[in-house]
Amino acid sequence: MRQIVLDTETTGLEADMGHRIIEIGAVEMINRKLTGRHFHKYVNPQRDIDDGALEVHGITQAFLEDKPEFAAIADELIQFIDGADLIIHNASFDVSFLNYEFKKLKSSVRRVEQICKITDSLALARHKHPGQKNNLDALCRRYLVDNSQRQQHGALLDAEILADVYLLMTGGQTQLFGQANRGADALAASALQEHEYEKRSPEIRLKVVVASSDEIAAHESYLDFLTESSGQTPVWRH
Repeated sequence: MRQIVLDTETTGLEADMGHRIIEIGAVEMINRKLTGRHFHKYVNPQRDIDDGALEVHGITQAFLEDKPEFAAIADELIQFIDGADLIIHNASFDVSFLNYEFKKLKSSVRRVEQICKITDSLALARHKHPGQKNNLDALCRRYLVDNSQRQQHGALLDAEILADVYLLMTGGQTQLFGQANRGADALAASALQEHEYEKRSPEIRLKVVVASSDEIAAHESYLDFLTESSGQTPVWRH
């Protein structure tokens, strides 16, 4: 399972108003493990940057003057993301900009959806935490991810932070309970197989493994840490 966590910075908010990508950052995960491979490029947009966007990312036109245009880095980007599940926070925003850039090229790839599956981590967060703030900073606080270096938005740093948040949001406690090498999808598949086996063979009862006193103590210690760090009572103690 190959996943790419991706983020972009842009000259403004709307691609259909002619705004362009100025930075792309992406990190690779295989079987829910970061591989260390990444893609990071600054891009000369050949247009002005809105003041509001500049306040967000701090990337100036002067800095981008000697950077390549999107057409020069497009093939490398396509090669990096081709066939992957793209994980993007508020995916519709970044995908609209990527598609705008691809359509301007003489390339067979006209839309990201042609070569990638798209997973919107914001939609996942809203489903998991309805009625709460679910921007990246809020999720970092909720999942105790260190984002102290995030003074301004930056595509590669935000992609790295989002990767940590995504792993925690979609099964990050597997390591705590000794399942570090099994992803959430594998756990779900295993549970489904056991459920189906029970339905077919109702006379067979699965063995119940009870947590040891040391494991219970370790769990309670971790809940104490969560309580102190977040200032809230963990759901396991409600």
